[in-house]
Amino acid sequence: MSSSDASSPDQTFDFLVFIGRFQPFHLGHQAVIQQALQQANHVIVLIGSSHQPRTIRNPWHFAEREQQVLQSFNEAERKRITTLPLIDELYNDRNWVTRVQQSVNGVVSSYPPPIGRETPRVGLIGYAKDHTSYYLSLFPQWESVTAPEVKGLSSTPLRTAYFLEGQLPTEDVPHAVLHLLKTFQTTQDYREVVAEWQFIKDYQSGWAGAPYPPTFVTVDAVVVQSGHVLLVERRARPGIGQLALPGGFLNSQEKLRDAVIRELREETRIKVPAPVLAGSITRAEVFDSPYRSSRGRTITHGYLIELKPDANGLPKVKGGDDARCAFWLPLSELNPELMFEDHFHIIKSLIG
Repeated sequence: MSSSDASSPDQTFDFLVFIGRFQPFHLGHQAVIQQALQQANHVIVLIGSSHQPRTIRNPWHFAEREQQVLQSFNEAERKRITTLPLIDELYNDRNWVTRVQQSVNGVVSSYPPPIGRETPRVGLIGYAKDHTSYYLSLFPQWESVTAPEVKGLSSTPLRTAYFLEGQLPTEDVPHAVLHLLKTFQTTQDYREVVAEWQFIKDYQSGWAGAPYPPTFVTVDAVVVQSGHVLLVERRARPGIGQLALPGGFLNSQEKLRDAVIRELREETRIKVPAPVLAGSITRAEVFDSPYRSSRGRTITHGYLIELKPDANGLPKVKGGDDARCAFWLPLSELNPELMFEDHFHIIKSLIG
């Protein structure tokens, strides 16, 4: 627990903004917020990678990470901290920047203007850990505050030891977080993440002897008709039970467009002739976020297939191959927390 005082003479900012994934929240994160509380009247914590299913990289939902953050401070400090979810924008930095600005402006506008100034003084606090911290330069309208790292702490090795070896990070997280992690270890959600992680570990061992880490090429079909998108429910790991676009790996002897039509027909049994599907492709885009797949470096080619409205309704579909089932979902009902990997973002990018 820290004991920063709202009347501290070191405070120069009205608001300091701290952005992170906090998977999990550790002592380094806590130190940044403690410094922010010393230098600002109010701290806005934006919790990234929110609104997505549990994965080995993002095993805790927003509400759980919010609890980790807030319980690491005393009651007086919590009153000066606002936590908000921040959804990823993997393929559109401009949208992500806009989302951050809107979140911060929403909090700032809810407070009275500072005495003696027309506008509040807002800053962005963080530490330049690695290339993932490039966001610190995306907000020139806010002053930048650098916070030192705490003994090189990183969530990645803590997460790995916690799920693969069952080790609790007793010396690296606040006491409140340690208690929450102990409790989480007793849940089915913990066991599901462990099973997923073990699957990925075994999967990757298959190419452990390769001279270079392999890069996989896949295809995904975004099939839309009359305000609906065609999805499948995954039958196997990774992402068992999650909703996904029909797609899969490129065969060594086929073209990308042939592959996406093949995978689409294998997984959905869609009652539309292959030539009609191929002729309905209106857009293609490459999706290559380095973290898009837990299996390894996987670059996918997404194809938008726009079928014309039909008086007979939506084409019949049936799950096959790797799909437990296939179905049409209204676009308005898409829920990123149920979607596999970056498929929600692929749909957003291709449809607009």
